[in-house]
Amino acid sequence: MKQFAKIALIIYLLTVHSTRADDNHQLHVAGGEQLGTVSFHVSCTPPAQELFNQAIAMLHSFWYDEAEKTFRRVTAVDKNCAMGHWGVAMSLYHQLWATPPTPEELQKGQNALRLAEQLDIKTERERTFIEAVRHLYQFDDTPNYTTRKLAYQKAMEKVFTDNPDDSEAAVFYALALISTASPNDKTYSNQKKALKLLQTVLQKEPAHPGVAHYIIHSSDYPELAKFGLNAARKYAQIAPAVPHALHMPSHIFIRLGKWQEAVDANLAAYHAAKNYTQANNSQMAVWDQQMHFMDYMMYAYLQLGQTEKAEKILREVTAIKKAHPENTTTAYAFAAIPARYAVELGYWQEAAGLNIYPVDFPWNKFGWCESIIHFARGLGASRIGRIDEARFALNQIEALRDSDRAANKHYTAEQIEIQRLVVAAWIAYSGGKMKDAENLMRESAELEDSTEKDNVTPGAIRPARELLGELLLELKKPEEALKEFETSLIRTPNRRNGIYGAMQAARLSGHKQKAQHYEQQLQQLTAANQINLSK
Repeated sequence: MKQFAKIALIIYLLTVHSTRADDNHQLHVAGGEQLGTVSFHVSCTPPAQELFNQAIAMLHSFWYDEAEKTFRRVTAVDKNCAMGHWGVAMSLYHQLWATPPTPEELQKGQNALRLAEQLDIKTERERTFIEAVRHLYQFDDTPNYTTRKLAYQKAMEKVFTDNPDDSEAAVFYALALISTASPNDKTYSNQKKALKLLQTVLQKEPAHPGVAHYIIHSSDYPELAKFGLNAARKYAQIAPAVPHALHMPSHIFIRLGKWQEAVDANLAAYHAAKNYTQANNSQMAVWDQQMHFMDYMMYAYLQLGQTEKAEKILREVTAIKKAHPENTTTAYAFAAIPARYAVELGYWQEAAGLNIYPVDFPWNKFGWCESIIHFARGLGASRIGRIDEARFALNQIEALRDSDRAANKHYTAEQIEIQRLVVAAWIAYSGGKMKDAENLMRESAELEDSTEKDNVTPGAIRPARELLGELLLELKKPEEALKEFETSLIRTPNRRNGIYGAMQAARLSGHKQKAQHYEQQLQQLTAANQINLSK
């Protein structure tokens, strides 16, 4: 609790600073040591430079609201600082988040760049940074958001090529590479290129928040996660004032099945998020980041078997009436937390009875997230023999998939299709169509393996290949089931249901040593839970 109180004090000081641009002593108190260490030299006055570095540190930790406020203070302290306006535009570009800029954000970004271009841009380096971000803020009749992101990435590549010794050019280019990586590229070419750039900067600037943060993002894949573990364990120490920095290490912890570390990271982030909200406005709706941290915490609690703690999160989420902003992060958390709880625990009756909540949320903007509820309902209903209800849920999923396809939302349509195939498979099984069920479930598993999860989620509600293993056990094919559980555990290690399924399949197929191995793993998870509960 002392740690959380310290974080709350830091956040309070930062908040005070956002309203006192003329108080240089107070600005110093909010110091860079709690945000990480950044040195991005710009041709602005010394007081503006100090503020600018703080804003850059916030930006590198995706503390976008605070970064925007601080960049605006830069422009107030030094009215000729063009890069302050660049910073405002960059704070409106949430490049790893699923939701594109709103029309209001686009307009604000355009306005900021116009102000920058009206000033005397004093160096060619600064001019290239400003020209790069201009690609993101073109008018509506220009190429779509994905095309703009790719254009920005190419522009940042040139900034880096022209300034090869510039750490900030390297770090921003690395982030652009991560943000444009294809979820279907299993060579991870962009991510590996980004890692190489970031490791070079790390040698010079070990306390740089963006370096640690983006190493985690570029390693947030089963095949690369081990490369992000050191950064994961350092990032929260580098930037303890930032809620996102406290949370972000859990991306790697979850990839590696380190559940208690994932819980600890998100618990700290959760308290920091609540403190931040209260320090800014006690009447404010629940912050989207708080809900994001709760979903990750829920995932880890369920793997540790800490059902009561998971249920407490569920109760808290179902009592929330309003979240801000209403974006993919909030939509996903509202849908995923109750679905994850019911489906992970096999509470099929509860899963079948889930409702869309909150009812006044703009779900029509977030089809992939809404489909999660229908997925849980369809899977739950099919597992307890309520086939008409399962088919109704399947129809809802298909409609949402088709809507996203029509809107050229290819990634989310694919994620919905993975869910559709799972529900269709279990409906087929309940109807006695065993071969169809197996084929559909295999198709879902292959499709899920061919893509990657979005940053908004700690993982699928249940991995499709894990569910394939369960289906094969039902079909009396334990040898095949064991293979699927083991394959699933490679990509999602130390998952409770995966280990339990592998243990059951090994026993039924006569693999005694393997059965004992998985039983020991399950016991270790249980022991970890008991140790934690005794604290």
